[in-house]
Amino acid sequence: MPLNIPILLTWLRIILIPLLIAIYYVPDEWIQGIGRDRAATLIFVAAAMTDWLDGYLARRLRQTSAFGAFLDPVADKLMVAAALIILVQLGRLDATLAMIIIGREITISALREWMARIGAHKSVAVSMIGKIKTTAQMAAIPMLLYYAPLLGLDIYQWGVWLIYVAAVLTLWSMGYYMRMAWPYLIEEDRQR
Repeated sequence: MPLNIPILLTWLRIILIPLLIAIYYVPDEWIQGIGRDRAATLIFVAAAMTDWLDGYLARRLRQTSAFGAFLDPVADKLMVAAALIILVQLGRLDATLAMIIIGREITISALREWMARIGAHKSVAVSMIGKIKTTAQMAAIPMLLYYAPLLGLDIYQWGVWLIYVAAVLTLWSMGYYMRMAWPYLIEEDRQR
C-alpha cells in the first residue's frame, strides 16, 4: 500500500466518520444542542475539504495510485452514508431520500467494479451530472447537520431543497451510467 499525503488525507476522512457519529452520542455535559450540530458540520466540511485536497495533491504531486483511486470514492461514500443515516435518525431527512442516494452509490460502485473487470471502465467514468449531484449533496448535508438559522437564512430549508435536487440528480445519473453500461450487459448475456 503506497503511503503519501493524498492517501493520508483519504485515511483521515475515513477516521473522521466515527468522530462524526460519536458527536451525537457523547454525554450532554460534553457538548449540547447546537454545539453538537456545529461540531458535526465542521467535521463533515473538513472531510469534504480533504476530498478535494487529496485529489488536487495527488495530481499536483503526481502521487496518483490504483489504491488511492480505489480508496478515495470508498471514503466519500462512507462519509456521505454515515451523515445521511445520522440525519434520518435526527428526523431531518426522509429515509426514502437517504435510501435513494445510498442505494445509487452501492449500485454504481458495483457497476464500475464489473465494468473494470471486463475492461470497459471508461464507459462509466465520472460524468458531469455525477459531479453536479455530488456538489449538491455535499452542500446539502452540512446545511442539514447545522440545522439552525445562519445570518438570517434558513440553512436547514436550503439544505432540504438541495438534498431533493441531489436525489433527483442521483436517479438521473444512475440512469445515465446504466445506459452507458447497457450494451455491455446485453453482450454479457449473449455470451452465456
